[in-house]
Amino acid sequence: MALRIGIKLSQNAPIDDYLRVWRFADDAGFDHVWVMDHIATLGPHDDGPIFDGWAMQAAMAVATSRIRIGCMVTGNTYRHPGVLAKLATTVDHLSGGRLEFGIGAGWAEREHTMYGFEFGTVKDRMDRLEEALAVITSLWTSPFTTFDGVHYQLDAAVAEPKPVQKPHPPIWIGGSGRRRTLRMVARFADAWNYTGGDTAEFAELVGVLGEHCAAVGRDPGAIRRTVQHRLGDDVEALLASCETYVASGASEFVLVMPWGPDGQRSLDLAAEALPRLRELG
Repeated sequence: MALRIGIKLSQNAPIDDYLRVWRFADDAGFDHVWVMDHIATLGPHDDGPIFDGWAMQAAMAVATSRIRIGCMVTGNTYRHPGVLAKLATTVDHLSGGRLEFGIGAGWAEREHTMYGFEFGTVKDRMDRLEEALAVITSLWTSPFTTFDGVHYQLDAAVAEPKPVQKPHPPIWIGGSGRRRTLRMVARFADAWNYTGGDTAEFAELVGVLGEHCAAVGRDPGAIRRTVQHRLGDDVEALLASCETYVASGASEFVLVMPWGPDGQRSLDLAAEALPRLRELG
């Protein structure tokens, strides 16, 4: 089976550049296209321009016609799960049912402290993510949702309309936590995303995910095993690396595109890599 391939422009690029990349991906035959979800720029400087991840997905929905769209990944801590479920449903309708719903626990402490968002411990954020996944899937599929958690409480909450996709948009969970993250993947996710960098670790985590699936009675083959991989400027090196991931069980890739004044170079590299990557499957 041919691999599924997506691209992601995550830098703080101008809006016109995002539109250019989305339309290129749609026309070139990529399977999905992604943005990220941060409220301040990453790295040594946090004061650069950056746009809202969910407003961007709404724009992606109307700027493209075929390709699937998503955020790699939504920070759960930035929004109440009821608001997030509503945003996702809206984008699913705008796109005609093309949303891939990516979510993670959140990790950028500076973004939380500058806005006064609760950050807490890793355990706190994982607990909140697990509750949020239960809330969101219920809001997408049930007429009313009542939930009495530690972090979220809902009382006969209504969420209409429901998503176009049934039972709901595919859920992607990003992360590599062996005990909590991969357990949530086994319970809730249609796709697991590994941020890349270590093929040996990826192979080990595939095994851990299989153990969690066995514990909850789920077929691990039903979960897409996805890898974020930097595109770089050497297609041969990219192919060699991706081939190792495929041998360890990867079913698709999200290419993170470098971007700068010569954006066309990145687009050309992505177009060159796409058909050759598909052959690895």
